[in-house]
Amino acid sequence: MPPSDTFFSQPPGWHWLVVFYFFFGGISAGSFVYAAMLDLFGRPSDRPMARLGYLVSFPTLLVCPPLLILDLSRPERFWHMMLQNHTFAPMIKLWSPMSIGSWGLMVFGVFVTAAFLGALAEVRPSGIFRRFAFLGRGAIAKAIAAVGVIPGFLVAGYTGVLLSVSNQPLWADTPMVGALFLLSAASSAAALLVWIGRGRANPASVSWLARMDAWVSILEIAAIITLLVTLGPVARILMSGWGVLLGFGLVLLGLLMPMILHYRPRLLGANTLSVAFAAAIASGLLLRVVIIFSAQDA
Repeated sequence: MPPSDTFFSQPPGWHWLVVFYFFFGGISAGSFVYAAMLDLFGRPSDRPMARLGYLVSFPTLLVCPPLLILDLSRPERFWHMMLQNHTFAPMIKLWSPMSIGSWGLMVFGVFVTAAFLGALAEVRPSGIFRRFAFLGRGAIAKAIAAVGVIPGFLVAGYTGVLLSVSNQPLWADTPMVGALFLLSAASSAAALLVWIGRGRANPASVSWLARMDAWVSILEIAAIITLLVTLGPVARILMSGWGVLLGFGLVLLGLLMPMILHYRPRLLGANTLSVAFAAAIASGLLLRVVIIFSAQDA
């Protein structure tokens, strides 16, 4: 007898488009939240790193709607997620994580775009971009950061919650998927910003983000352990090649190895830190691959 009635459900058929949507959405949300934290609580010298976070958040979010739309069985009807097809009134289903997530993605996009234009006006203060300089300074910039983190956290974690309310093995058998996706987004985004920001941003800002990445990675490992414990007998799904990817690929190479390399920056020569950052970013993608595909292969 199967250990959970979720084994009787049909898989939704989610593949690489959804995996990359979840991955890039998490990077975008994590980058924006870090940038907002630096803007709200940091020093003026932290502004270059905050600006970088906003500049990264926009293109990584921009690829998400096409990925989401292309995965639909009827891509031309994507607007039905947002509008009722007869009245064109907003389609808001407060009981549906998918509906809330779609609207959260759109609202988040407004704040990401505004912050991006403000950051771009600082990088290119001439021409058409200077018209948006007001979005990157003063009370308006603070308001964009303060309010934007709300949909930012939603976008970072709702994809895991969306999986949890399904009836798929693994996804529906533990409450940890949403928290794990949130922590993974925070870790991958921090690693990416530190990698790009070295030599461009204030070293103190880079150091702060590197410490954040280390602490979040520790929390992510704890979340993975908790996920396995709360799965109970359903954890047998991961007693396969997926378990090898989770344990060796994700935990060892994607989370523990980058932390070790940060403390031994000469271990692999001149490319040590680049290897560490690349592994940390790849861990975010690998986590989503394991969670998405292992459940559907059960």
